[in-house]
Order: sequence, then structure tokens, then C-alpha cells
Amino acid sequence: MIENQYPIGRFEHRDFTASVKQECLAAIQFLPNMLEASISGLDEPQLQTPYREGGWTVHQLVHHVADSHINAYTRFKLGLTEEQPVIKAYDEKAWAALEDVRSLPVNLSITLLYALHARWYAAIKDLDEAQWARTVIHPVTGKPLALSYYLQLYAWHGKHHAAQVNYLREKRKWQ
Repeated sequence: MIENQYPIGRFEHRDFTASVKQECLAAIQFLPNMLEASISGLDEPQLQTPYREGGWTVHQLVHHVADSHINAYTRFKLGLTEEQPVIKAYDEKAWAALEDVRSLPVNLSITLLYALHARWYAAIKDLDEAQWARTVIHPVTGKPLALSYYLQLYAWHGKHHAAQVNYLREKRKWQ
């Protein structure tokens, strides 16, 4: 495994117990705070540092989380309002190379994440068991996966990227 690629480990789907649900909902609710704290005080050269060799810069990573979670929010909304919709895949590397990622400061994506996660959390915090069991179909696998699976995946995803930045901070001894 590449150093610090998975500082909190790879994603593992767990049984969807009440405690797992609450843990994941909290991760969705507080991800913007966690990600903002991970980049707090970093200067522009630090933001332009790849979090690992061959990886994205911290700057790209922050914008990636916003891009990914915009897609996640949309996937949840589709899953709650349509019967087994086929969700849209996207090329995250191509998105990371677009001009908005290259030219705009990370604080715009942090601000976006605060608003997005407030909406996302409000939409899902009170779902019942049947709603969590609703499925969407990813076009790559063709398999239906429950919203409870995606809650766990995106809770992990946000913590994963914040941990990558924190790992880099520790490794480089950035205060």
C-alpha cells in the first residue's frame, strides 16, 4: 500500500446498526468542520503540496471532496424520490483538472460543503428503515446498493481525506 493513501484504512461496509447510523450521520453533519480544521493555517505552498507522491495536492483534494459530495447528495435525493435510479458516474480526475479547481481558493469549497452538508444532513437524519433500504444502481457495477451503504461510504470518504491532510501535516511538521 502506498504510504498514507488510506490513513484510516480502506472503506469497509458494516451492518447498519443504530450506532453505525448515528456515527455516520455525525460524520456527514460535521465533515465541513473536520476538513476546515485539517487545512486551517496552511499557506499557499502547503496547499499546493501533494498529500502523497503522485497524489493530488491539498488544494485539489478539498475541491474533490466538494465535487464528490455534491454527487453524493444528488444520489441520495434520486434514491429517495425515484425507484432504483441509475446514478451518474463522473471522472473525478478530469473534474480535478478543471479550471474551477485550478483557479479558485479552497475556502469556496469549504463554504460550499457547509451549506451542502447542512442540506444533506437535514434530508437524511430522520429516514426510516425502509428509506435507508432504498437502492440506487451505479452504472459501473450495475448492482443496486442501499442508501445505508452510501451513507457509510461517504462518511468514510470525508474522514479519509481529512485524515490524509492531517497525516501530511504531521509528516511535514506543519503547525
